[in-house]
Amino acid sequence: MNIQAPVQVDKAERMRRAREEAYATPLAQFHPGAPRLFQDDTLWPWFERLRKEEPVHYCTNAPIEPYWSVVKYNDIMHVDTNHGLFSSDSTLGGIGIRDVPEGYDWPSFIAMDQPRHSSQRKTVSPMFTPTHLDELAKLIRQRSQTVLDNLPRNETFNFVERVSIELTTQMLATLFDFPWEERRKLTRWSDVATALPKSGIVASAEERRREMDECYAYMSKLWNERVNSAPRNDLLSLMAHNDATRFMDPDNLMGNIILLIVGGNDTTRNTMTGSVLALNENPEQYDRLRANPELIDSMVPEVIRWQTPLAHMRRTALQDTEVGGKHIKKGDRVVMWYVSGNRDEEMFEKPNEFIIDRPRPRTHLSFGFGIHRCVGMRLAELQLKIVWEEMLKRFDRIEVVGEPKRIYSSFIKGYESLPVRIPG
Repeated sequence: MNIQAPVQVDKAERMRRAREEAYATPLAQFHPGAPRLFQDDTLWPWFERLRKEEPVHYCTNAPIEPYWSVVKYNDIMHVDTNHGLFSSDSTLGGIGIRDVPEGYDWPSFIAMDQPRHSSQRKTVSPMFTPTHLDELAKLIRQRSQTVLDNLPRNETFNFVERVSIELTTQMLATLFDFPWEERRKLTRWSDVATALPKSGIVASAEERRREMDECYAYMSKLWNERVNSAPRNDLLSLMAHNDATRFMDPDNLMGNIILLIVGGNDTTRNTMTGSVLALNENPEQYDRLRANPELIDSMVPEVIRWQTPLAHMRRTALQDTEVGGKHIKKGDRVVMWYVSGNRDEEMFEKPNEFIIDRPRPRTHLSFGFGIHRCVGMRLAELQLKIVWEEMLKRFDRIEVVGEPKRIYSSFIKGYESLPVRIPG
């Protein structure tokens, strides 16, 4: 890896201590959803031990209500695809390990059960058809070229800010037909919507409420404009002119807007950053990619597996049932740890390794499965593919020159910063 030697030593020591702590802690005291494990990147031995010793684990040692952790691939698939047994509904707590805070329980189609889920989801699906993606590809390439051509040489900069955020925010603005000069509002609202109290993103619950109210007021104004004008090809207009969503109540409208902002921002933004980090941590894979750029096609889904930008999804049991030999009671929280299923030794050969020509690379869990599978997954893959095609044309290498700063969250698995340098 191109990171400076002292940082490498610190990382190795941190991981050694994490493994020691994970294997010394009684399973009854495990809280795998602790955000610090994700911020420090020390989650791996905790989930490794659960996969080996208790793949369906009941946590009672947390500052939140007790929850089940499902950590193996096949068990996760069972929960994710049995919608009659496990609910996503926001009124039962939603899709995060923590119940939706009071006042933020906006229903979106990802936090709905059938039949409401599919009727609302279908309204935005035309944005992600192959024909429309072909059109978006031209725009993505043009913007990627502009952003990359303006990066400095022989100078350290934050890849998250200069590339990942900028490119994903530009795409979000296009998808919403959002005022271009104010597009960074979308990034901020995405960050605030998913921020934990200790994340430092907002100083207080009042500040968070104020910013979310600003989001609602702004997007409602755009919504009213789209409702009262001819149909256009953007997400707001698609919802405004479809009977399944045209008459949504204000909370439902806000829920779908936040879902589409977060979904369009965090997944691509954090995987884009993760791809640079992964290739630097595995320089032999970087060399192979540079020698054969066609490997981008399999590298993209592999980095989505390796990064797993949404670490988990939660369901609520609708009736007494069983998962992995454990009795789940009606009303229990059941957390599917995609981040662990993507490292399941029984499903993936050498799961902790980053292998850019891994066979069947799209078998990862990062987009979910069943009716809630990510509606924009092909767009996310397209953005990553194009930005790497353009980076390989321009730069012999993008060097990571320091430790990444990770987000304080066990839901969004992402980065605040990644210091890099492009040799001149």
